[in-house]
Amino acid sequence: MEQVKTIFFLTLLTVLFVFIGFSFGGANGALIAFLLAAGMNFYAYYYSDKQVLKHYNAVLIEDRRNHIYKIVENLAYKANLPMPKVYLIVDSVPNAFATGRNYQNSAVAVTQGLVDLLNDEEIVGVIAHELSHIRHYDILIGTIAAVFAGAIAMIANFMQFSSIFGGNNNRQGVHPAVMLLMAIVLPIAASIIQMTVSRSREFLADEGSARLTNNPAGLQSALSKLEGYAKRGQMRDATEETAHMFIVNPFSGRDIKFGNLFRTHPTTEDRIARLEELKFELKK
Repeated sequence: MEQVKTIFFLTLLTVLFVFIGFSFGGANGALIAFLLAAGMNFYAYYYSDKQVLKHYNAVLIEDRRNHIYKIVENLAYKANLPMPKVYLIVDSVPNAFATGRNYQNSAVAVTQGLVDLLNDEEIVGVIAHELSHIRHYDILIGTIAAVFAGAIAMIANFMQFSSIFGGNNNRQGVHPAVMLLMAIVLPIAASIIQMTVSRSREFLADEGSARLTNNPAGLQSALSKLEGYAKRGQMRDATEETAHMFIVNPFSGRDIKFGNLFRTHPTTEDRIARLEELKFELKK
């Protein structure tokens, strides 16, 4: 169901993009904006992993005797994945993320706070979750969603500028007031769709962890601890742009208005409930 939901919303983003292109200035303006957005996201796709690891001052773990390294190595072997690079972030707030564009260029990063807070069973659940992100090509899917959401935002800026300064000169004859409304509403709709895709991938990674470890309880316990800590403290260098990468949102302490619309992650309660359902399935 989550795979179907992801495909549906990616298709919806595409349709939304084509609609904007049709409404504003013909195909040429839309094509130029799309190429600019695609170029930026192409760069981000190939280099964002290095940038995010550098941003969080992640330290590469090369010692194969390291406890976290051995956990990653064992789970990667079990998942039939190439060994990803393993990084440690010197931050007392517990969290973790995976990055990399494919199996051969992947990395798993955990904070020192996670290592200190969680027991082995919980750490295994978290690492299996991150490996599931790699296995499902979630970085690629997230990048595709970002391409379209970014392109829609850029075109919306053009529409807003044209509606204010350009009069009613667009090729489709759309009234400036309508263009201005679209310029405001459509980027918000694109962001909501992008967040929905992100939430769907989190559910899939949770399920992947449960199946890989055959122990949903480990991840359930880890999520509960991580969420509780995230509500009390925030990572030093956390940014909104990278929040979706982490196993729990580093900004969980903020009040979420508008329900789930702008959440990068499902609620921890929903994630734990779904893992509880998986327990009965895995026992069969």
